[in-house]
Order: sequence, then C-alpha cells, then structure tokens
Amino acid sequence: QVQLLESGGDSVQAGGSLTLSCVASGSILQIEDMGWYRRAPGNQRELVATVSRGGDGHLVDSAKGRFTISRDNAKKMVYLQMNSLKPEDTAVYYCYAQIASDHSWGQGTQVTVTS
Repeated sequence: QVQLLESGGDSVQAGGSLTLSCVASGSILQIEDMGWYRRAPGNQRELVATVSRGGDGHLVDSAKGRFTISRDNAKKMVYLQMNSLKPEDTAVYYCYAQIASDHSWGQGTQVTVTS
C-alpha cells in the first residue's frame, strides 16, 4: 500500500509564492509519473502539472510561466513551486503517483490566495 502526504499549503496574498511538497511511502518498487491536481470550490478536480520519472515536466496552460514541477526519485518526492499566485489558484491541491498501472492520491493541501 502506498501513502502520499502533501505539505506546504497556506494562505497567501495575490502575487505571492508557495512550494508544495509530497512524499510517497509504503511498498514502492518504482514510481512512474507524479504530479499535482487541484479542486477549487464547486469545480471538478483538474490537472495542474505532471513530471515523468526522467524529469520531463508538463504544465497546463494556466500554470505555465508561474509554476514549476520537479521531483526527487531517491526521496520519492514531488514538488510544485508556485509563483505569482492568483485568487483563481485557490484550491485543494492533490499529489498523485503512478505505480505500475495504479494511481495513488494524497489527502490534499489547501492553498488560498487572497486579493
């Protein structure tokens, strides 16, 4: 069983920065893709960023130029550096990890951006 634990969520003013972290633990042979989704109030969960085991990152258009995704395979961690935050970035951010054909999810960390 795999557990994912996110941290780093907070309340910040617009224009501020946050770094989210997620660590995987449990019975893990190899993690393939890792990434971040978010769910804003009243909305469905949406993809924010993914990163392959080799470090190739992908950001959705709304995150490009502001967010950076990275990972540390040895530590089984994935990070999301978020700059120039906007009120519309307010959401619960969820970490995920693909292990073989399964996806594991964290419990989420709240990010609130005030104007």
